[in-house]
This record gives sequence, structure tokens and C-alpha cells, in this order.
Amino acid sequence: MATEVQSTQIQPAQGAEGVQISRKTRIWIAAVLLALAIIIGSIISIRETFGTLAEQSPLLNSTDTGFVFISACLVMLMTPALALFYGGMVRKKNVLGTMMQSFITLGIITFIWVAYGYSLAFGPDVNHLIGNLDWAMLQNVTLSPNPSYSTTIPHQLYMIFQMMFACLTPALITGAFAGRFKFKAYIMFLILWITFIYCPLAHWVWGDGGWIKNLGGLDFAGGLVVHIGSGAAALASCLVLGERTGYKKEAMPPHNLTLTFTGACLLWFGWFGFNAGSALSAGGLAVSAFVTTQAAAGMGVIAWCLTEWANRGRPTVLGALSGAVAGLVAITPAAGFVTAASAMVIGFLAGTICYFAVGLKSKFNYDDSLDVVGIHGAGGVLGSILVGVFATVLINPDGANGLIHGSLNLLWIQIVSTTASIVFSFCGTWLILTVLGKFTELRVTERQEIKGLDITQHSENCYRL
Repeated sequence: MATEVQSTQIQPAQGAEGVQISRKTRIWIAAVLLALAIIIGSIISIRETFGTLAEQSPLLNSTDTGFVFISACLVMLMTPALALFYGGMVRKKNVLGTMMQSFITLGIITFIWVAYGYSLAFGPDVNHLIGNLDWAMLQNVTLSPNPSYSTTIPHQLYMIFQMMFACLTPALITGAFAGRFKFKAYIMFLILWITFIYCPLAHWVWGDGGWIKNLGGLDFAGGLVVHIGSGAAALASCLVLGERTGYKKEAMPPHNLTLTFTGACLLWFGWFGFNAGSALSAGGLAVSAFVTTQAAAGMGVIAWCLTEWANRGRPTVLGALSGAVAGLVAITPAAGFVTAASAMVIGFLAGTICYFAVGLKSKFNYDDSLDVVGIHGAGGVLGSILVGVFATVLINPDGANGLIHGSLNLLWIQIVSTTASIVFSFCGTWLILTVLGKFTELRVTERQEIKGLDITQHSENCYRL
């Protein structure tokens, strides 16, 4: 077994020893700097931390706390579930490389979120665009509730719940460039994207003082922030990186739909924490969001299968899974604002429209490897706009009435919010990749791409047959 493992390692070329030492030195320097940052941050915030551990706020509700705690765990599960979902759809030479791009976010985003990300996204407002750094290293993020976000759960629990959203969102983007992004470049992209795109966008929509929130834009669980943000970024990534080697010239079918099936089922399961958990309390609103989530996902399956059956002569398993995800994506911004009947309409429209949106990549010649643009982008846009049609204060008094309940204003606000989110994420991602490309190669070489990411980026094989 030791011999087999050794055989998969990529041996350094003759004369490359100096380069290897240099790389090790850089890694050690980065590790030391990371450790120092954590130590310094801990010293800065230790007084606040020890001061709040002994507090027991009378406002805390143990039922709500337990509910959001479990919901956060469910949302965390969605990132490895996405890794399985994407991993089954790529060719077997890229399985581990694709899964690693999702899984690594649980490490890197956790550090960023604690260090400064949460403060930028949800901290005290600066000009309605971004949070300041008052909450860096979780200073002032106590075990008591923060009234700006919840009055019944600890502020730190709200922080960790939002962290799981932040981990998942950039992982969604990776499906667009599966099979061709260099891992080192991806790490740099991940850090820049979460800092300069996700944190500002989250503050606009959910942060106390964010301009979209002040405008009246509604996004219950992440249609604008998660799905439109990742979908627009995915389109920019496709255009900057270009097509896979052999795209449209050779077949690139999913190598293991069993993995994809397992991942999709776990995503569906985790989505209940994603949507129902966003109620932040174990009450009627959470139940309503749970029901609308299931209703939309189920109708997404039916709609995609019917559309595929009519157009291709038979429904496919991958199509059914894609329809479920499309329905889940579209209901995400609306889950806590619409009725179950409206959710069924949203899910059915999502399954149909996303089916055709996926086909646009052939007409417009962009290589969206795993249909992130067609499902998350198009589904997110559809769901966000339909909030302006179906939302009702009978479900959520903190929301607003949409078009069918007598108000045109919300529809206009949703269109403005959706457009702004698309433009910001697309242009920002394009800029990040373009600038990053000046300093490092974004893509693996053609030879490495043909050989596969598993061997060339991680020195491993997924299968030994």
C-alpha cells in the first residue's frame, strides 16, 4: 500500500529542489503569520470573551437557541453535500479536485469570518455599504442577543449560523469552472471574493443599515446574497477562464450519478435549516418556511421532468435532481413571505425556466461546467423577483405585500435589488479574476487539465480499480 501511495506523488523535476524549498518556506511563513494573527486577535478580544461567558441574558429563549443551533448544523452539512453533488457530475479524473474546492471553504471562510468577515457583513454600518471592524475577532459579539438581528438567541449563534451561509456561497461558484482552475489561484480567489463581494452584498441585504434592507428589499434566506451572488460570479468566471479543453468536441458525461443523487438529497435535507432556520425562532414562521421549501422543491422536480420529457423524450435522474435544486433556489428568497400555494407556482416556474436557462450556455458559448448560472443564477433571479409578486404580510408582518396582494412597489424594489446584486457580483468577480490573473496563472496547463485535477493539484486518485 505504501508503494501504491508513493506512486501517485508528483516528483519534482531535476534541478527544481530550490523551488521546492522556497515553496516550503513560503508555506511556513504563512502558517506563522496565521498563528500570530489568531494569537493577537485572541489577546485583543479576551476581555470581552471572558466577560460574556458568565452572562445569562434573561432574553434568551432556549427553544429558539436549540432550533437555530440545529439549523446551523444543517446548513454546514450543505457544503460537503454540494461537494458530493458536484463530484459526481465531473469526470473521474477531477472528482477530488472538485470536492476539495467546496470542502476547503469550511476552513478558510471560518478563519475569515471570525477574523473580520462577520464584522464587515453584519457589523456597525458605514455609509449603508459595509460594516466596520468593531466586531473583528468577535469583539462585542457576545452570548447575549443582539436586538438588530434577534432578541432570543445569542449573538454568537447568529454569527455562526451566518458563517455557514458564507462557507456555502463561494463553493457554489466552483461548479462553473470545474476541471480547470488551479488550486493555488482558487485559494486566492476565495479570499478576495468573500472579502470584497460576499461581505458587502450580505451587508446591503441583511446588515443593520444596509441600503437594500433600508430600501425595503426582501431576501428571507439568501436569494440575492447566496444564489444571485454566486450565479453572477459563476458567469464572470466562465467568461474570464474560457472553455474546458475539448469542450463541445468530446463527451464529458457525469462519471457517478449515485454521488450526485446522494449529494442532492443531503442538500434538500440541509435546505430546511437554510430556509426554516432563517426565521431565527421555532415558531409559525419557521413552519411556514419549511412547508414552502418542500412545496417548491417538489414542484421543481415535476416541472423539470415534464419539460425534459417533452423536449428529449424521457425524464432523467440528473434532470429530476436539477429540478429539485432549481425549486429550492427559487423559493429561498421567498420562503418566509409567501403561502404554500404561491411556493408551488414558484417551484414549477423554476423547474421549467431553469431547464431552458441551462441550454443558453450552448447558444452563447460559455462553458458553465455544472450549470451554476442556469440553476442558481436564473433560479435566484426568478425567486427574488417573484417575491415582489407573491409576498404577503399575512405570512410575515415584517415583510410587505406583493403585486397580487395589491402593491406594485415591492416588485419594483425587488427588481432594483436583483439588478444591483447581479451587476455588483458579476463586475466585482470579473475585476478580481482579471487582476489576480496578472499575478498568477488562473488555469492549469492543458497537459494538467487532460491528466486531471486530482493528480496534478492534489497528488491523489479517487478510484483504484
